[in-house]
Amino acid sequence: MARDYYGLLRLSKGASDSEIKAAYRKLARKLHPDVNPDAGDEFTEVKLAYEVLSDPEKRRIVDMGADPMEAGPGGGNGFGGGFGGLGDVFEAFFGGGGGTRGPIGRVRPGSDSLLRMRMDLTECATGVTKQVTVDTAVLCDVCQGKGTHGDSTPATCDTCHGQGEVQTVQRSLLGQVMTTRPCPVCAGVGEVIPDPCHRCGGDGRVRARREVSVKIPAGVGEGMRVRLAAQGEVGPGGGPAGDLYVEVHEQPHDVFVRDGDDLHCTVSVPMVDAALGTTVSVDAILDGPTDITIAPGTQPGTVTTLRGHGMPHLRSGVRGDLHAHVEVVVPSRLDHQDTDLLRKLKENRSRDVAEVKSTHAAPSGGGLFSRLRETFTGR
Repeated sequence: MARDYYGLLRLSKGASDSEIKAAYRKLARKLHPDVNPDAGDEFTEVKLAYEVLSDPEKRRIVDMGADPMEAGPGGGNGFGGGFGGLGDVFEAFFGGGGGTRGPIGRVRPGSDSLLRMRMDLTECATGVTKQVTVDTAVLCDVCQGKGTHGDSTPATCDTCHGQGEVQTVQRSLLGQVMTTRPCPVCAGVGEVIPDPCHRCGGDGRVRARREVSVKIPAGVGEGMRVRLAAQGEVGPGGGPAGDLYVEVHEQPHDVFVRDGDDLHCTVSVPMVDAALGTTVSVDAILDGPTDITIAPGTQPGTVTTLRGHGMPHLRSGVRGDLHAHVEVVVPSRLDHQDTDLLRKLKENRSRDVAEVKSTHAAPSGGGLFSRLRETFTGR
């Protein structure tokens, strides 16, 4: 009998991923051997339930009424489940029908699908709903998954007699060796379709291209995936569809470098403006033109932070910060008037004593923005 994995976590079927995680953490704190030595095997069972229900494929098997941790009809007992498949070795040499797996069934769950979507930084910040084209397996519209033509029905395979397997015996130095393999006629299903559907050929599904609406929430980032339940491939025999996962591939931005929920950019400020102070406007991702105040006497590399002007957090919506890295621009060409003014300034500032400090050499090549991108993206 299959374990009640939902019951072990005190949950009902259909609980969300976050509810499963919260329930496990609550019970783990209560039943951990360091906290409750008398809990016995209950902590182990709770941990197993979480491992199963947090895995999409194993959870689907549980929802279908089976136990993904059982190894074949014999479950986890005997040679088949308890000794890493030694039962198969014994059966191969000495025969025995007790360990056969039986037919795999014509109706089986479908596979999950993965689709990669390119998104720019603005789309990641605001969220977006897009129509995507998916080439996948869908339910046959003629036989509706039955795989048969008209009113015909499947028949028991005459080769394996419905077992889905055939056995062959060979002589060897160890005596007779019996091997079991899937039936070559029914492919392990145990039944054949004498009059298959003319459209799907008895598979119950066909390949088709269809449009799927994908809603990407605000705050997503590189490598994150959005799960669309039952939007993957329909299984053989019209079995339940798998899930479709949309993976986000975030494109580099020309102005901003992302670091989690924070954004970084560089602002180039003329030397005079850095000394006297000024205001620089930056076209922020979500806020449009945004003023950044450059205080008088700002030094190269100074970082000015605007709180709450970064990316929204995926779940809470709370926004990160915008960090503006100041790059002071020194004029390379001066006319006579500019030169005279700088010389007068130098004379007036002669009280300032130049101080030489030992510093690490900066990486050669590229400006401040390039170094920022290498820091936060590893490129």
